[in-house]
Amino acid sequence: MLTLTDEQLEWLAERVPDAPVSPKGGRPPTDKRDALRGIFWILDNGAKWKDLPREYGSKSAVHRWFTLWVREGVFENIMRDAGELIEERGGYRLYECFIDGTFCKARGGGDGVGLTKAGKGVKIMVLVDARGLPVAVDTCSASPHESKLVQSLFEFMLTVDEPERVIGDKAYDSDALDEDLDDEGIEMIAPHRSNRKPENATQDGRPLRRSARRWKVERTISWIQNFRRLCIRYEKSTMLFQGFLHLGCTLILLKQVLG
Repeated sequence: MLTLTDEQLEWLAERVPDAPVSPKGGRPPTDKRDALRGIFWILDNGAKWKDLPREYGSKSAVHRWFTLWVREGVFENIMRDAGELIEERGGYRLYECFIDGTFCKARGGGDGVGLTKAGKGVKIMVLVDARGLPVAVDTCSASPHESKLVQSLFEFMLTVDEPERVIGDKAYDSDALDEDLDDEGIEMIAPHRSNRKPENATQDGRPLRRSARRWKVERTISWIQNFRRLCIRYEKSTMLFQGFLHLGCTLILLKQVLG
């Protein structure tokens, strides 16, 4: 299980704006480090905001700061900064990237929720590099097929360069997806579905050997699911749920470089 170290906390705090000081005085705002620790506690434990321990400050104040920072794009920008830190410390390995998605039930409903056989929920889509480090993440309705959710991932890339190859499971065996990625110079590698006719085969044995390393993206998804708040979506707002997702992936990246 990931923990929030002092070094990680200071790195995050440097990128979170300070609370404005009212010229009229009044009660001092919650310290942003306490707020960050409180947000991490919610992310890690998956508890309700009303259960936030008092040591992190007022639960309403911490929730208010979290909502404000998400709306201002703070956690999205922090994740981009973490990606730049990876680039500075050796860079991503984009010669092969792995893609997968995981279903997340949505208990509270809200926007961006889709209906599936497993119930109402969302998909968390993840693209990782050859080491399993997140390159792009997204959360979207669970209703569309995963092969139709790939392009949206490329709208939130942490790298300037695009991957040479994207490797997925049978869910990504799609001629339309192959063509779309090929237009961008990306090779899509995925085992064929059982209903594909031999004369329509698009993959051969040598590239498919790379799919044996798909465990790397599955491992990253398990890291993400260690944050209990990302296992079930309680937020009615997709934006707030993405804020937790961006923070969780940021901590995964920081562990790589800061320990």
